[in-house]
Amino acid sequence: MKTKNPTLHQQIRDLAKAKKAIILAHNYQPAQIQDVADLCGDSLEMSIKAAATDADIIVCCGVRFMAETAAILCPDKIVLLPNLDAGCPMADMVTPEALVKRKKELGGIPVVTYVNSSAAVKAVSDICCTSANVIKVLNTLKEDEVLMTPDRNLAMYAAANTDKKVHLWEGYCPCHNDLSVEAVKASKAAHPQALFIAHPECPPNVLELADSIQSTSGMIRFAGESSADQFIIGTETGLIYPISKAHPKKTFFPVSDQLVCTDMKKTRLQDIWDCLENMSGRVVVEEAVRIKALAAVKKMINIK
Repeated sequence: MKTKNPTLHQQIRDLAKAKKAIILAHNYQPAQIQDVADLCGDSLEMSIKAAATDADIIVCCGVRFMAETAAILCPDKIVLLPNLDAGCPMADMVTPEALVKRKKELGGIPVVTYVNSSAAVKAVSDICCTSANVIKVLNTLKEDEVLMTPDRNLAMYAAANTDKKVHLWEGYCPCHNDLSVEAVKASKAAHPQALFIAHPECPPNVLELADSIQSTSGMIRFAGESSADQFIIGTETGLIYPISKAHPKKTFFPVSDQLVCTDMKKTRLQDIWDCLENMSGRVVVEEAVRIKALAAVKKMINIK
């Protein structure tokens, strides 16, 4: 398909319109990817919004588990992942087989699985959670003990804020887990007027230094509601772009330039064009797996 529009950005927009496609971009994606998208946000937020649209095609600019989540929630839509090499190391740290074995060892207690996980892992879980609602999810369960997977830091954060006994899975986000107390203190010293907002995927000793602990969408909302005008952002550096766009009169500093997820940066504009033009990079979740994973996701979504 050819277009008279000179820029690749506009060509992508025209192609998406012609094919009745919606383009989703995670908050960690490169700026040019966010700018070409119809919707930006965190992984579950994007999928829920996409499910409510009348688009025939979902282009998921993120990593594989996000595309799988879109496919779980939107079985009537074609889900495309522009770069099939974009994965998630943390999601890869748990397999359904290992999770089933561990649950049995613990006597069958409920498994609470972070949405940053594969469809196959969701399918053997009792309920899912996000970094924003994990405490609420735990508090809705009648059991006193739960197994949380795959992120140990999120599990420790949740355990510190609930009466439940939380068994950890030894997984973690390499990006957030590598953030050190020394790096945080250096950033706070360099920007003494700034509030430090940390993501709950960070280690507990980093969270202890935070003025607020928030998901990516929560960080954007918190910055808007706060009377402060300077913030240190304790998550992947890609969030600096959307949070600055949302609040242009406020100033945002990355806590460390090292907090970069290489998988989140793999998507290019050309990848989006190619996948739409050729209908390549389709992500399909086997129906038997999808139905079970959907049950775990819907249990979470239905929590008010």
